[in-house]
Amino acid sequence: MDINDLRSLFTVLVVVMFAGIVWWAYSDRRKQAYEEAAMLPLEDDVPLGMPGMSGTAQVSRNQERKSS
Repeated sequence: MDINDLRSLFTVLVVVMFAGIVWWAYSDRRKQAYEEAAMLPLEDDVPLGMPGMSGTAQVSRNQERKSS
């Protein structure tokens, strides 16, 4: 076994790992998590002067949502 065989084996290993990561990232189990993450920037668009919602209540509600 020479160095070129090792290089070929390493290349095949890296390609298989890459395909596995792509498969994992696009699997149906991850879809809901990605959709929730995509909506995060839009959920914080509550004006500060909105009646019935103080700024600290909004912050604590967002922190609870992110921690779960």
